[in-house]
Amino acid sequence: MDSIRDDVKEFYSNLEVKIVDESHDQDTTDLHKCVAFVCNSIPDPEKSNLCILVVGALGGRFDHEVGNINVLYRFSNIRIILLSDDCLIYLLPKTHRHEIHIQSSVEGPHCGLIPAGAPSTSTTTTGLQWDLTDMGMSFGGLISTSNIVCGAKVTVRSDSDLLWTISIRRAN
Repeated sequence: MDSIRDDVKEFYSNLEVKIVDESHDQDTTDLHKCVAFVCNSIPDPEKSNLCILVVGALGGRFDHEVGNINVLYRFSNIRIILLSDDCLIYLLPKTHRHEIHIQSSVEGPHCGLIPAGAPSTSTTTTGLQWDLTDMGMSFGGLISTSNIVCGAKVTVRSDSDLLWTISIRRAN
């Protein structure tokens, strides 16, 4: 709320929208505050099948994009999808074997797996043009960018949290 314009705040106030001013907290991002608010409003968010879709989280200032990606790690127990005009990103926690079901009418074929939090010493995938088999990935080394989805399902197993990104198809 530290950067909200007065006219925008007034507009929502007139609609009787509850406004929560957390501008005193400058140690977390606006997205972090929003996700925390949602999680605190649900009795047990980890067991709720909660999925938060964040529109407009990418494509602006790089430091804001990285801050939004950091929220994925801070709330790794909640499914949060960051969406832009041309891609989506979400976290694949190391605690799971992931099956990603591709909606080919709206996403793909370009995709990537990025070990942003820590290096991976072992990542294995299926369903990609260039599958990984027990491969290590790290910044300064191999990262899986510009890969291609080959079918309706991709599987990923890794000893590190990974960011999954896939392109969004534009409507004709």
